[in-house]
Amino acid sequence: MIDVEALGWPAALAGELDHRRLKAPSVKLRSARRLAGGDAIYCVDLRVRLPNAGACLSTTELHSLEHFLLEGLQRELPEDFVSIGVMGCQTGFYLVFANEGRAPVICAALARILEAMLHATAVPYARIDQCGHYRNHGLAAAQAVAREILARRAGWLEAA
Repeated sequence: MIDVEALGWPAALAGELDHRRLKAPSVKLRSARRLAGGDAIYCVDLRVRLPNAGACLSTTELHSLEHFLLEGLQRELPEDFVSIGVMGCQTGFYLVFANEGRAPVICAALARILEAMLHATAVPYARIDQCGHYRNHGLAAAQAVAREILARRAGWLEAA
């Protein structure tokens, strides 16, 4: 059993929650599992927009943010970052880590990535040889969303 509170996550908010209760932007632990070999896998829900509120991310915002998060998490947590998944509802991302589930570490890495986005001059991996829909990116749109998320940083762990 993994002690999620020892990792800095509010235990009452870990796991699946009623989407009518969710707040955004927020960062919450979706799941934590110990594997047979002793390693742990953590899935973190980065909620950018409120579910079912009519303000989902555009495909361009979602796509560009995904690229920034992919590049940034590979750079910030190279030994621990496994994958990023886009929420089909267009309200956020699933972030998967191996052996790193500490809320302060993950939130600090996200903050550094979002702050760096504000000074970026291009979306990472957005060339035709790197992206299957390379024309669907918007640096200014992604930066606006990064500012929106950073403005609520103090409440990231208050997911509901």
